[in-house]
Amino acid sequence: MALPDAALRRPPLDAAALSARLVRPGGLWREIRVTGETGSTNADLLHEARAGAAEGLVLVAETQTAGRGRLGRSWSSPPRAALACSVLLRPAAVPPAARAWLPLLTGIAVAAALRAEAGVPAGLKWPNDVLVADRKIAGILAEVHGDAVVVGIGLNVTLTAAELPVPGATSLLLEDAACLDRERLLAAVLTGLADRYRTWAAGPAAAGPAAGALREEYLCWCVTVSREIRVELPAGPPITGTAADVDEMGRLAVQTGSATTLVGAGDVVHVR
Repeated sequence: MALPDAALRRPPLDAAALSARLVRPGGLWREIRVTGETGSTNADLLHEARAGAAEGLVLVAETQTAGRGRLGRSWSSPPRAALACSVLLRPAAVPPAARAWLPLLTGIAVAAALRAEAGVPAGLKWPNDVLVADRKIAGILAEVHGDAVVVGIGLNVTLTAAELPVPGATSLLLEDAACLDRERLLAAVLTGLADRYRTWAAGPAAAGPAAGALREEYLCWCVTVSREIRVELPAGPPITGTAADVDEMGRLAVQTGSATTLVGAGDVVHVR
């Protein structure tokens, strides 16, 4: 039976080719695993973290059946239509409070890769979404176990309009991107992530100059700051106001009248 056009543009990932691109002596990434199907790459790497796995393990799934998003949301995609990837990091020299920067740092790496490789005008919605023209193209979820942080990335590559998980989402295919090659995109994301992570995580500087440089770079990519927003909080009523800034700890400063509220976790809606 003939495959639909979208499936014909969905070749499988080659773990050996990815390893040749990304795994090298002295580098951050020590192993690239590709699995055909799993429930959640984050859950799998959290299991590896509990078993003592070292930093630098990357797991990529051709399809996820129970991927996890923020606030307990589930996420899935058709086989080979997206990049579903998690990385295991152990930023031991970074104070726990500063580790909230990891999903933001990862977002920069994703957005930069999309602009450079795919030619799409990606931007970041605080704290963990990558947008193109206010439509979500990728999401990021960081989960902690002890000194380990597992960061998951879900990027819509060749999903058709009928395959999008939620209204308001998009894919590289739908944005007429210059690149739909998942291996090339993943290599660009992981290279950019490794470069930024190693600078940020280099000892006490993570709470000083390196954090300041990361904040400045994040603000260049963030499309939330200066917008009117509503923030749904994990507990308590929502906050409505103007996104004024992102502080040194990665928290969103929301201006409500004459008061400023610092938000460390929440679900942001761009009102206008």
